[in-house]
Amino acid sequence: MLLATVLAAGSCAAGSASYRPIPGGALRSVLPADGVAADARVAPFLLRERLVTNREFAAFLEASPGWRRAGASPLFVSPTYLTGPNAADDAPVVRVSWYAAQAYCASEQARLPRWYEWEFAAAADATHPDARDDDAWLSAILRWYADAGKAPPGRVAAAAANYYGIHDLHGLVWEWVEDYSGLFVNADSRATGEQKQLDYCGGAAVSLADRRNYAILMRLALLSAMEARQDGANLGFRCARDPALTDQGATP
Repeated sequence: MLLATVLAAGSCAAGSASYRPIPGGALRSVLPADGVAADARVAPFLLRERLVTNREFAAFLEASPGWRRAGASPLFVSPTYLTGPNAADDAPVVRVSWYAAQAYCASEQARLPRWYEWEFAAAADATHPDARDDDAWLSAILRWYADAGKAPPGRVAAAAANYYGIHDLHGLVWEWVEDYSGLFVNADSRATGEQKQLDYCGGAAVSLADRRNYAILMRLALLSAMEARQDGANLGFRCARDPALTDQGATP
């Protein structure tokens, strides 16, 4: 009940961000849908073209003082929330908890993307919807993951958009997803709906598919270690919408 109240406090619209349609379909995920080998099915959705920036999050805080550093409940943020050196207005906001990211997305009549949605969109390069069999592309994005966190992130959309018109799914920051806490489950728990998080370096690793896509596995390792109130110096977010929200009048 408390979380619902805090989320509602951020319900003022936070600008008119651009969302791009993602068609969905079958996904050869690093986390098979059945815990063994089955493709995941991704329904059509809309994804925010750009990461949420410092400027946008500052406007959200003006409208939602309960999420300012001085006013946020320690139930929903850690002591490092919104700390760190001043960054450019057009750089992605970081040091934001999962709760705060969800509240921001609610202000745009949106939500955080689910893992399969993020993975589906992030499989694309500039010209192909799925570039994961391109060794050169995999090597290029992996170079950033090797150095991630060594320098503050630069401005959003400095690099070209991918096939779907989405910027910075790789190469700028890590990103929260809505279902981050239930990503590692074994085959039995997937079948029963029971969410059993497994140790990344132990049992979970042997069931992961497409291990060649190491950059994505690094994302999973990070997210699996997080708690919802935590944040990171290189952890940002973007939002997603279901098509029905656009049909009801949300700005596409």
